[in-house]
Amino acid sequence: MKNISILGSTGSIGTQTLEVVRNNEDMRVVALSAGSNIDLIEKQILEFEPEVACINGKDKALELKKRLEGASVKTEIVEGMEGLIEVATVESANIVVAAIVGMIGIRPVIHAIEAGKDIAFANKETLVTAGHIIMPLVKKKQVHFLPVDSEHSAIFQCLQGRSEGAVEKILITASGGPFRNYDPEDLKRVTIEDALNHPNWSMGRKITTDSATLVNKGLEVIEAKWLFNVDYDDIEVVVQPQSIIHSMVRFKDGAVIAQLGTPDMKLPIQYALTYPERRYLPGERLDFKKISEIKFEDVRRDVFPALDMAIAAGKAGGTMPTVFNAANEAAVSLFLDNKISFTSIVDAIDKCMKTHIIKENPSLDEVLEVEKEVRTKVLELF
Repeated sequence: MKNISILGSTGSIGTQTLEVVRNNEDMRVVALSAGSNIDLIEKQILEFEPEVACINGKDKALELKKRLEGASVKTEIVEGMEGLIEVATVESANIVVAAIVGMIGIRPVIHAIEAGKDIAFANKETLVTAGHIIMPLVKKKQVHFLPVDSEHSAIFQCLQGRSEGAVEKILITASGGPFRNYDPEDLKRVTIEDALNHPNWSMGRKITTDSATLVNKGLEVIEAKWLFNVDYDDIEVVVQPQSIIHSMVRFKDGAVIAQLGTPDMKLPIQYALTYPERRYLPGERLDFKKISEIKFEDVRRDVFPALDMAIAAGKAGGTMPTVFNAANEAAVSLFLDNKISFTSIVDAIDKCMKTHIIKENPSLDEVLEVEKEVRTKVLELF
């Protein structure tokens, strides 16, 4: 039996993970966590009857306990960071799905690894800001660290069976988002509704916005560096507007292996949960007779400067990736609250990076302190 703990069960990845569980009789949910969606986590608890469930805030935890009074479930309700850590380290779990968006996921993921749990990883911010802490710990504890992001799962699948040192270049594909044909002036008029209208993928609000600015692709480049132990110069981003090719690997003999499929996040989720086994997954299949062409384009770096800013942050190292990520998180939150313009997101990242003095090889406490400082600075900018 695969016993699964889900950090972020009410978000896009979390809810799709539960769909995968419903289709696999040998999977059981033993722990859940949610931010504020009390209605949905209540339904999830009643359906899956986990041992423990976490929600953010004492008031919501009390309300959730009251709602569950009289129900047959015996789920322990916890809250806050201590609750998240309890969900991440519950003894019965074999694997933890890290699907929380943002840096709040760092501590629970570290505790899960220290507890010897395999990780199905969808929280890219954790690896971007603390990869120098996470990856050595993964190696020390000898746990599986399995990517769930479609691009990194694709790369991981392409690398199966490779010999050490055979990779020449990792090619991360991007849809280009909803604004790939826009000019810089057009971006000044972008609304929240425009930014959340992704042409191919169904994702949460924050990640969809990151896809629109190409910040998401920049975070993925940094994440790929840590996951696959490659240099930044050996990672390339190419636009593949149809989202048919999810990423590729070029090997030293010139061969290129690509992973193709429909844009369905349940595939990488299930592969991470069943690795190295592949199982039947219901859903649409690619019909190559209906595909007349597969297009590739260069990233328009003049329109989407966030990609190069992310790579620069990654190469600078230390606390600079934290600055990039934290400034983006804070600015995206303001944009989604309709307090700043779409283009102000990248402006905020740029201003924070230009004034930051890097701390080399930061501890976890230093990473989190820089995050707090940057968030405060972004609020002061506007």
